[in-house]
Amino acid sequence: MVIKVFLASSSGSTAIKKKQQDVVGFLEALKIDYAQLDIASNEDNRMWMRENVPGEKKPTSGIPLPPQIFNEEMYCGDYDTFFEAKEDNSVYEFLGLTPPPGSKEAQQAENVQKLHNGSGTEEHLDDDTTRNVAEEEEQEEGEEDRAEDGLVSEEEEELRELEEEEEHASEED
Repeated sequence: MVIKVFLASSSGSTAIKKKQQDVVGFLEALKIDYAQLDIASNEDNRMWMRENVPGEKKPTSGIPLPPQIFNEEMYCGDYDTFFEAKEDNSVYEFLGLTPPPGSKEAQQAENVQKLHNGSGTEEHLDDDTTRNVAEEEEQEEGEEDRAEDGLVSEEEEELRELEEEEEHASEED
């Protein structure tokens, strides 16, 4: 599967340029294969992008702005939905890709699968695992609420994550 990122190479908008760089840089950092399709110099790319962005996803002007992201023919989203997925550690899901083993997204999916399918239901998990997953979900929800209110800085978030890692390491010993 090829991820297609529709960009405008000669955009006069610095906001659009920054958004395009953010998407491309993040995909490169995750080593996700993608193709850049320029809508500024290629009319076919521009028309294909405009025709394939779903109507409900088009802005009120009717013309979607870059970057627009597709997985082959499947529309994934624009910059805003990409950014939300990035913040939620769900970029692979957003792109319609399987997360690599060991990634945060793969671990989250594994925890959800353990709780919701027959091979790892709560009856088969020990109480500590069930409690830890539930506590993490509650904590994440609370953090999202605080983050939305602007109460959690990046430094506080990093500190909390380090403390959790240390706590998990000491529990394993």
